Amino acid sequence: MRRATAGRARARQRAQRRGRWAEWICVWHLRLRGWHILARGWRCPAGEIDILARRGRVLAVIEVKSRGEFATAASALAPRQRRRITRAAEAFLLQHPDLAGLGLRFDLMLVAPLRPPRHLGAAWRADD
Repeated sequence: MRRATAGRARARQRAQRRGRWAEWICVWHLRLRGWHILARGWRCPAGEIDILARRGRVLAVIEVKSRGEFATAASALAPRQRRRITRAAEAFLLQHPDLAGLGLRFDLMLVAPLRPPRHLGAAWRADD
């Protein structure tokens, strides 16, 4: 029993490291394209937002998914998770009223090995 638990813990740590690396790659990808990173790994009771970025009058709430292939990464975002991210974005805007006038967009960034990240703007809407 103890071995199985230790194995799951190691797998979880590997997944967390892979996730942090994917977010780091996405942050640099965004910066190179003129986005200003406002927050990474922002948490509240409603949920977590991987990256909050601003460019011009657009505030992007970005979820990062890292998998072996882009198609697998794209399908990994469940409706329940989208709702949690949407609620977290509402909480973020309540704490940062100066950003409330910006256009809010929910983006998805996909990361696959040995490929540049793929940024899907407006991947879903808050009312989906």
